[in-house]
Amino acid sequence: MNMVLQYIWRMRFTALTISAIFLCTLPACMADEALVFDAYGAIVRGDVGEKKLALVFTGDEFGESTKPILDTLKRRNIHAAFFVTGNFVRQPALRPLLKRAIDEGHYVGPHSDSHPLYATWDNREKSLVTERFFKDDLQNNIVELRKIGALSKGRPVFFIPPYEHYNRDQVEWSRSLSVTLINFTPGSGSNRDYAREGDPHFASSQKIFDDILAFERKDPHGLNGFVLLLHLGSGRKDPFHSRLSALSDELTKRGYQFARVDKLLKRRE
Repeated sequence: MNMVLQYIWRMRFTALTISAIFLCTLPACMADEALVFDAYGAIVRGDVGEKKLALVFTGDEFGESTKPILDTLKRRNIHAAFFVTGNFVRQPALRPLLKRAIDEGHYVGPHSDSHPLYATWDNREKSLVTERFFKDDLQNNIVELRKIGALSKGRPVFFIPPYEHYNRDQVEWSRSLSVTLINFTPGSGSNRDYAREGDPHFASSQKIFDDILAFERKDPHGLNGFVLLLHLGSGRKDPFHSRLSALSDELTKRGYQFARVDKLLKRRE
């Protein structure tokens, strides 16, 4: 991984740690009392009173873990969510796997078309993209997904932004498109499965596995309402998909049910 990417990842993990501290739980920030929003207005957790969690997977240029992930989910009858970019959808080897995901009952949603960085790492309030660019790029992603049968019209559209990094601008711009911006629940460190060997933030798949389960015991609510994010690939030699079976089995043993993210985060009427 080159120095630019290492810098991006260093700043990314710093920003995610900071945002985790400022989860918005005040009534004024909560359009639905059962949902948890972060300081920028994105939904980051479902009802902490229910022992349910959602698995979400994001993908851009890499997708080598997609098939084994789908195989694991199918064996365990788990419905998850796949948030992918236009870059991902347009790859001939990956497109059929997305169609399979849709056929097998998974949610397939947008992750931007070109995977741009929306806000600076050192000043998150500063947007790097215009509203027009943001909307065009996101709508292009949605169009590509609808071509393969995802995102039926009239159904809610959920969106995880590229790098899982954004500010209030992108949350509001998404809302104006009738799109709901969401993000993973911070704390478990599951998203580290993207960092490759040699990256300063690299963690082995075993370490990530252990940390997820340790966080489940430490958090007062366990993983209730949790949005657990993993990646569809990164080019690392120790991908997390080899631990997915064991993780899902252990969480089931601990009494959790897996819910599709659009159902876990469904707004109350």
